[in-house]
Amino acid sequence: MTDLAFDAVEIIRRKRDGAMLSAQEIDWVIDAYTRGLVADEQMSALAMAIFFRGMNRQEVARWTDAMIRSGERLDFSSILGPGKKLATVDKHSTGGVGDKITLPLAPLLAVYGLAVPQLSGRGLGHTGGTLDKLEAIEGWQASLSNERTLEILGSVGAVISAAGAGLAPADKKLYALRDATSTVESIPLIASSIMSKKIAEGTGALVLDVKVGSGAFMKDQAQARQLAEIMVELGQDAGVKTRALLTNMDTPLGLAVGNACEVAESVEVLAGGGPADVVELTLELARTMLDLAGVEADPAQALADGRAMDKWRQMIAAQGGNPDAPLPQARESQVVYAPESGVLTRLDALAVGVASWRLGAGRARKEDPVQAAAGILLHAKPGDRVTAGQPLMTLMTDTPERFDRALAALEGSWSLGEEHTPSPLILDRL
Repeated sequence: MTDLAFDAVEIIRRKRDGAMLSAQEIDWVIDAYTRGLVADEQMSALAMAIFFRGMNRQEVARWTDAMIRSGERLDFSSILGPGKKLATVDKHSTGGVGDKITLPLAPLLAVYGLAVPQLSGRGLGHTGGTLDKLEAIEGWQASLSNERTLEILGSVGAVISAAGAGLAPADKKLYALRDATSTVESIPLIASSIMSKKIAEGTGALVLDVKVGSGAFMKDQAQARQLAEIMVELGQDAGVKTRALLTNMDTPLGLAVGNACEVAESVEVLAGGGPADVVELTLELARTMLDLAGVEADPAQALADGRAMDKWRQMIAAQGGNPDAPLPQARESQVVYAPESGVLTRLDALAVGVASWRLGAGRARKEDPVQAAAGILLHAKPGDRVTAGQPLMTLMTDTPERFDRALAALEGSWSLGEEHTPSPLILDRL
């Protein structure tokens, strides 16, 4: 296809007016944008047209495929086959507050002979990033070569690392543009962004954790289900066994929100303890992934008997980390107390996530640094009875001038009452 085969302005106009883009038009515009022949302002206009006009099933599938073909595809065939790993499995979460599930999940699955190439990202805004959390561990390295990734998968079974620059480069370029032009909240663009990376990763099975609620990207369950359905179809069309769970993100997951504190909580889960909701979701995802891989096992046993912890230590060490090193501790802390007695009926995930971000645990721009020790420890969750003057949460940071803005984010974020009606953690399965 030549550079002059199509015209960007015509493609923008057609989508603006509600037309369906042809496979050839989509292939051309993704390739031309990746190579710099379509300008950022033109792709911005097209993204906005897609935001308002949408894409049908065929367009989303072709858009996803074109982004996959913009770069390399990983090949795990060398670690598969008789006497080697049974299958490659992966999990993707759409992002939430206190969502550290990847950390205990990857080593837990490796116990059962699965290869878990968990390519993860960094946090932006109020949602935390898996790589930021793990970088709180002394010496741990997020960036690995493809060769080293395969070595660790072959020996340990689990890797949590940054995606290489060659994986779906069109998506990396387009994602940054969408973030700067307020076109992120488009189901076709979200689905193709997530699935282009996951399919290019070369995994054989994928479970999607689609968060729903105040602290999630998708606030509405119907919209979240629509996104999940499209992603499951895209995965299955590409030959990837794909399932999705819709999970509740109105309240933070666990009792720790931040970086080092979430690592500590993940280690508690691997040691057979940890908050009930983190354990429940870890095991639910593990059972689904084991089922996709055709493995009959109860993953709760590997948390109880120490095998998952052994894998964790091997995985961290293989990436240069010291699993025995003490985690960073914040220089300053401030406790928020219950103003009166009652049952905690609501704790808003978004407010807690924003407060943690303002304390230094997150970033406003991708190049911003994060504080490893910043974050929030929760001392009560909805359903717990508290008395006046009892600690509700502890805010942590190395820069105490951040406390005021974090406290402002928390204003009105919780409610006390007489009784609490619990909401299920798992809302739906696809």
